[in-house]
Amino acid sequence: MPLLTLAAGLLLSAGVAQAKAPAAAPASTPAPAATPAAAPTTTLRTQQVRPLSGGLDQVLVVNDNNPELIIEPGILLSTFNGGGTLAGQPFSRPEAHLNVPLQGRFELFSHHVYAGRPETLDSVLWLGVVAAPVNGKPVRLRVLGGSTALSQSSDPGQPAAPFLPLPPLMTHDGSSVFAGPGSRVAAELLQNRRGVGIPQQWSLAPGQLTTLLALPIPVKGLDPLLNGRNLQLRLESDGPVHLATLAAFGGERPPEPEVWNRLLRAGLSSKEHLPTPRGQSGGIIYSRVSGVQNGSRWSAKLSDPGSKVLSVRSAPVSWPIASLERGSLGTGQVQTAELEAFYPGTAWAAHGNYGVEYDLTLPLVNDTKAPVALDLALESPRKTDRPEGGLLFNLNPPRAVVFRGTVEVSGLDGTAGRPAGRRWFHLVQRQGEKGPSLGRISLAPGQQRQVRVRLIYPADATPPQVLTLLPAPALGQPAVKQSESVPATRP
Repeated sequence: MPLLTLAAGLLLSAGVAQAKAPAAAPASTPAPAATPAAAPTTTLRTQQVRPLSGGLDQVLVVNDNNPELIIEPGILLSTFNGGGTLAGQPFSRPEAHLNVPLQGRFELFSHHVYAGRPETLDSVLWLGVVAAPVNGKPVRLRVLGGSTALSQSSDPGQPAAPFLPLPPLMTHDGSSVFAGPGSRVAAELLQNRRGVGIPQQWSLAPGQLTTLLALPIPVKGLDPLLNGRNLQLRLESDGPVHLATLAAFGGERPPEPEVWNRLLRAGLSSKEHLPTPRGQSGGIIYSRVSGVQNGSRWSAKLSDPGSKVLSVRSAPVSWPIASLERGSLGTGQVQTAELEAFYPGTAWAAHGNYGVEYDLTLPLVNDTKAPVALDLALESPRKTDRPEGGLLFNLNPPRAVVFRGTVEVSGLDGTAGRPAGRRWFHLVQRQGEKGPSLGRISLAPGQQRQVRVRLIYPADATPPQVLTLLPAPALGQPAVKQSESVPATRP
């Protein structure tokens, strides 16, 4: 009913009622009870949120993460020239190749899941990594660092990292605590380790396909039939090469070289999750990456604007880690690595910066006349793109874990008044959760100290996070669980 008609009807009804009403005033109608206000679900911590200074390097990364769940054999990602030849034979599916030559320093990030095949309970998916020189000259390909791990494994020769229910904070020796293969691989690569089964180098003969790695993803004996593998390699070649990752079904023995040759000339394994087109408004589906990204390491010195140092008076202050489209935490900064080339129907940028190393230096100075203590933390605030005047946190964080990984810190308070050397902390955080203190930084008037924070953004994390400095004591100080010193090959 139109508003004017409704108002006139109400006035008319009131006049009729008044004419018929008795002389005595009618009893008043009790007012309806007020609806209680909904309990708040978030809290705002008022503070600065600054863009992260510095930026990504120009090292290319072959980012192989789409499909995450592999359901058929084929090419996962190929940087070969689909219009060229290999061993004198042309490629039958040119669209399956990205034609990006790799030379000098480059990296590989690969992350996949396999759920078995319905016709057999002991099937194995094999992940093949193959390469060949671009031209007619042999190439030496060196491993500068590399690690790989399964989600689950009963084979001591195949390191695993189950998704264990770890405490929110654990100190360890750098590589002995992890939850999930992405967590383990990132921690080991942070120390430039070369994992079990990864050679020091390969010699690539011209005109031939060399199998660099053939890695199993088995599901036999698992319930449910589900397993995953994360692989990261830091490589250096003395000549241009092409590289590809391939998926093959098989048994306990790795496929023969002719299988990889045949698959490289076949089509793509099916992709998943179509992305929202770039620039489209509304909700966004990021999709997963299948392409070659530009940038493997973000280096920064976190000083005050226009200064070479960071004043203790800047706290509380946070900087985004792995900020992305629609998730800049009000800074307007998207740290996502751009892609040199990618397959249609996959992510158009490396959302989340999986596998990217963050190397951050905080040149702190106490420019006040009193002693100052600060707490350092990595936190997982609620994702937002709008300036909120600070960071939003959930009052009751949900159960979904958004970060499992190791953070390396140098320069925290040590013993005898000296800064501590490198310390490693494994964190498990949920969406919208404040981080526990990684340590205290105590500075006398005029004192300076350089604090360094390093992490490799792990697979299976959900961005963004923040690095935070707060006046102490501002964060909870839970009991820090000290891990046992165990070999890196144990979960």
